[in-house]
Amino acid sequence: MDTARMKDYIQTNKQQFLDQLFTLLRQRSISTQNDGIAECAALLQGMMQEIGIDTKILPTAGHPVVYGELIQDPNAFTLLIYGHYDVQPPEPYEAWESPPFEPEIRNGKIYARGVGDNKGQLMAQLFGVKSYQETVGNLPINIKFVFEGEEEKGSTNLAAFVEEHKELLQADLVYTSDGPSHNSTSPLVLLGVRGMLSIEFHAKGADRDNHSGNTGNIVPNPAWKLIELMHTMRDANGHVKVEGFYDNIRAFTPYEEQLLMKLPYDKDSLGKKIGYPALSMNGLSYYQKMTGEPTFNIYGMESGYTGEGTKTIIPSTAKIKMDIRLVVDQDPLAILEKIKKHVETYAPDVEVNYLGSMQPSRTKAELPIVQKVVSAVEAAYQTEPLIQPSMGGSLPDYVWTKILGLPSVIVPYANFDQHNHSPNENLDVEYFLNGICCTASVIHTLGKTDI
Repeated sequence: MDTARMKDYIQTNKQQFLDQLFTLLRQRSISTQNDGIAECAALLQGMMQEIGIDTKILPTAGHPVVYGELIQDPNAFTLLIYGHYDVQPPEPYEAWESPPFEPEIRNGKIYARGVGDNKGQLMAQLFGVKSYQETVGNLPINIKFVFEGEEEKGSTNLAAFVEEHKELLQADLVYTSDGPSHNSTSPLVLLGVRGMLSIEFHAKGADRDNHSGNTGNIVPNPAWKLIELMHTMRDANGHVKVEGFYDNIRAFTPYEEQLLMKLPYDKDSLGKKIGYPALSMNGLSYYQKMTGEPTFNIYGMESGYTGEGTKTIIPSTAKIKMDIRLVVDQDPLAILEKIKKHVETYAPDVEVNYLGSMQPSRTKAELPIVQKVVSAVEAAYQTEPLIQPSMGGSLPDYVWTKILGLPSVIVPYANFDQHNHSPNENLDVEYFLNGICCTASVIHTLGKTDI
């Protein structure tokens, strides 16, 4: 593929690509609120059909999947491209510098809800296909597209969808563009994700809030009960004390460890970008903790009065919400049972509620097909990409690696500071255009694959 010619075509059609992306961004598609989902799926279907993709909307038990395919030869290499058209809620609106569903370009970045996660990256994949067709010609491989509408609510029905449509989804490789690029701005190839277990703890004291003086030392405080429980579950160094929590963790291979050691690390720059200038760990510890170790995170606590001024009460209830990121080969439901057993021992009157889970996933870095994708990314960006065995976040990657048994590669097209899930979510225009070129390069390289 003539990369220079491809980039010229993309620059020539830049405004057309941006206009179509903006049309998709204006369409609300908040999955947790079922706001605009059906309309967005129909809009996306029409855009795909304009490119010549045979597209249909397939139902699930929840929000629909937009499925498309371009089949050149049933015996040819088949790439399955995954993405999602749903977005996070935009609140708080007052924190946005421009309305979240009215895309705007400022200082070279597109600002809108869902532009980085995942509509901009999804459209870069589609435009990569179109650009290849217009500059090179017929596709050298088959391509299937699965764009779901529930990723932002945990991909609740994707596994069942994949199980039901195993034959339809047969492929040789899954390719995803999601998440941020590396903070060094180098292109990045990711080969796995951490899984996740979401739970909440409920503790109860009296039947109602009580006067903290009249009943202090008499009525139990459920907030203290949960705090004390948390101390039995995790020590001051972050080590989780739940029995069996660290069982079944798959260690990195020597090659994967080498890949981690090659990743660039600038403590001061990274600390500034994540809003934590006190960051002090070294590079190897940073990447090991982010990609190869589980977390035990409290993301919400609720009890008593937290408004202006004072309200001297002993609260009647307390709640803690947690997301626990897991690594291969930890099983979220097995971890849940271990936590329940721990709570039964230390605080049997505390209720543990399951909120959802996603299994971890990892593709072997040593696979020849992975190296093919790496070479395609390098050709597109004219620089050697970084290879990371896993990303810190979670995606439903396991549906491809475990249910379909396919290798899966993730190549993010968004800038590191995309602010996904936050106000002022953004996508750098150059990252968007580079993603188009990268998709075309992947298609071309896989067309020369005998694997």
